[in-house]
Amino acid sequence: MAKSATARARVEPEVKREAEKILSDCGLSASQAINLFYRQVILERGMPFQIKSFNEETRRVLKNSEKGIEVQQFESADALFEDLGI
Repeated sequence: MAKSATARARVEPEVKREAEKILSDCGLSASQAINLFYRQVILERGMPFQIKSFNEETRRVLKNSEKGIEVQQFESADALFEDLGI
């Protein structure tokens, strides 16, 4: 059996740069991180993390909040908590 194989993937340049900087700070190369990921996939027999999708209501609220629609602002955390009743 070969000692190594090549895995190729297309990744956005900025995503690659940011991820490799973080991996480097952790003492890992991209190859080592990919190897760890593959090993976790094998151990978990699937994705090694939960993948979630927002429901329709959450997607609507997030889109609106990005546009500043239906957004409430408070002068302080105390004002927010008072509005929430806590």
